[in-house]
Amino acid sequence: MSKTKEIRDLSAEISRCRICVDSPDGSPLPHEPRPVAVLSSNAKMLIIGQAPGTRVHASGKPFTDPSGDRLREWMGIDDATFYNPDKLAITPMGFCFPGLDAKGGDLPPRKECARTWQAKVFEVMDQIELLLVIGMYAQKHYLGAQAEKTLTATVQNWRSIYEGSSKPKIMPLPHPSWRNSGWIKKNPWFATELLPELQKTVAKLIT
Repeated sequence: MSKTKEIRDLSAEISRCRICVDSPDGSPLPHEPRPVAVLSSNAKMLIIGQAPGTRVHASGKPFTDPSGDRLREWMGIDDATFYNPDKLAITPMGFCFPGLDAKGGDLPPRKECARTWQAKVFEVMDQIELLLVIGMYAQKHYLGAQAEKTLTATVQNWRSIYEGSSKPKIMPLPHPSWRNSGWIKKNPWFATELLPELQKTVAKLIT
C-alpha cells in the first residue's frame, strides 16, 4: 500500500470516528462528533494542539479563529501556506470539540481520542521534521519527563528540548489564545528568542 493511500484511508477512518459517543471514557461527548484533523504524506511540519473549539467545530477546519490568526503570525506564514496539506499537518490531542465546562470554558481533550489515534497518526507520517506541541496536554504526551510541572517552565526550556530532539525536532509553544496575551507580556523571551527560531525553522521547511 502506498503511503498516500494509507494516509487517505486513515483520514477517512478518523472522519467516521464515534468512539467518544459509542465507547466513551466516562461521560459521552454531549454532541455529534466532528473530527477535525489534517494528515499529509508530504508535510514536514505537524501541529499538535489541544482540541477544536466552538468555531472550529462549526467550520470543520482547524484554527479558523483568533487563535489561528495568532499562531500563523507566530509561525510567519499566511493562510494559504497554513492550510496547504503539502506544507503542514494538524492533529490535535482531541479531534472533536469536547464541549464546555460549567464556567463556559472548553473541556479537556477526550482521552480516548489520543489513546486511539495519536500513535497511528504519528507512525504513518514518518516524514515529519518539526513537531509543534501546543499547550500542556500535547507537551505531556509527547515530551514525557521533559514536560515540566508548568507550561511556562516547559516552554522556557524550549531550546534544550529542540536541540535535544532528533527527528522530528520538537518545539513547545503556549496556546495562541488571546487570553494568553498577559503571559506573553510577562515572558518577553518568548517573542525575542523563541519566535525568531520558530519562524526561521518554518521558513526552511516550507521552501
